[in-house]
Amino acid sequence: MLSVTVVWHEQAFAKEYPSWQDVLEAREDEEKTQEKIEELQGLIDELATEYQAAEEEAARLGQIFVEAQQDLDDAIYTQEQLQAEADAASDTAEESRMQAGQFVAELARAGGGDLQATIFVNADEADGLLRRLGYASKIAEQTDGIYAKALADQNTAQSLTDQAEVASEIREELQVEAEATFDAANDAALRAAEALDEQLEASATLEAQLAVLVEEREATEEDYQAGVIARQLSEVRGMIDPGQISASGWARPTGGYISSHYGNRIHPIYGTTRFHAGIDLAHPCGQPVYAAREGTVSYAGWLGTGGNFIRLNHGDGVTTGYMHLQSGSMYVNFGERVQTGQLIARVGTTGGSTGCHLHFETRRDWDPVDPYYFMGDRGVRLG
Repeated sequence: MLSVTVVWHEQAFAKEYPSWQDVLEAREDEEKTQEKIEELQGLIDELATEYQAAEEEAARLGQIFVEAQQDLDDAIYTQEQLQAEADAASDTAEESRMQAGQFVAELARAGGGDLQATIFVNADEADGLLRRLGYASKIAEQTDGIYAKALADQNTAQSLTDQAEVASEIREELQVEAEATFDAANDAALRAAEALDEQLEASATLEAQLAVLVEEREATEEDYQAGVIARQLSEVRGMIDPGQISASGWARPTGGYISSHYGNRIHPIYGTTRFHAGIDLAHPCGQPVYAAREGTVSYAGWLGTGGNFIRLNHGDGVTTGYMHLQSGSMYVNFGERVQTGQLIARVGTTGGSTGCHLHFETRRDWDPVDPYYFMGDRGVRLG
């Protein structure tokens, strides 16, 4: 069983920061001003260091999950292939068994009883009986081969069934590992998001206070808050309309053409054959990415070779995943409720990517489902 070590670094959450009154009082004394400048700069640097550590830990655990998910996807594909082969072999073995049984019955009908008495009493049927005996003789010559084939087919079916059962057990173990690594990566991503929020919120105030001391100008907390409100309003005005929604209530996640389909493929970067659990939609970086369906954000952060990643949980075991998102364009956070067609991010090329595209996944209870047909059944054509 895979063991995931989580390394948490002490964060600066709930630490006390200088008030605006402290800053204004420090301006009255040159020595206190210099001390306050050093204190503010130290707090800003500390926040940046804490966020970097949290981000690195999230990236490390995210990569572990990506690898665990890939192993699970490969195991699912292998188990399903083996089960299909085992089912087909079982059908073949049953046909061979029936054929062998028919030969045995034919031999019994042709050669049973007192042959001389039968010919004497039923002279009219003698010719037919002798012909049947001729056929039986030929059948008898093939008996060993027929039995051998039936036995070989049965052994093949049993072997494949055994392999499928082992593959199923491996699949179950890998799913447990994938779920564990997902939870660890999710916690780390949430921790990094909290560290980033702390850095952005506290650093903005600290830098504004620092500017007051360094530039020796008058400023108040009210001035700062007015600037925050203005910035928030400008961001809201920049939002765009949601993605087009089908009659069944699902939205097309983004535009572009399909540059890589679902299924086994040779990885464009690593050159190895791996299972591709989604489809790649080639689209220019910066283009919008929409929620395919309303749901809850179950992951939002860096995910190793997946780059910036968002997973939405739509209920009943159905999830959608969005990979390689543009840095700085993650518009939703863990635990947030989103609506169908809501703008959640923008197309990027982060992580293991060779160009701007969205890797889009659909899953049921962790098992990947081909997004092209999954979305097509819901009135949304991809590509």
